Amino acid sequence: MQNITLNVEGMSCGHCVNSIEGALKEIGAKGRVDLASKTVAIEFDESKLKLDAIKEAIEDQGYDVKEV
Repeated sequence: MQNITLNVEGMSCGHCVNSIEGALKEIGAKGRVDLASKTVAIEFDESKLKLDAIKEAIEDQGYDVKEV
């Protein structure tokens, strides 16, 4: 399992948290959103899921992703 933290711009509320964490769960990753720091800590199996797919899942929800 690999862990990565991404900066995500545009998050501001509980809906944002649910949206991002739900999108990550759908693709097989576990995410924990921290609104205060505007980050998402993600755990995923790098043999089954690529970082680009994770970024795309978050961006599809309407947020801008930047690596920490």
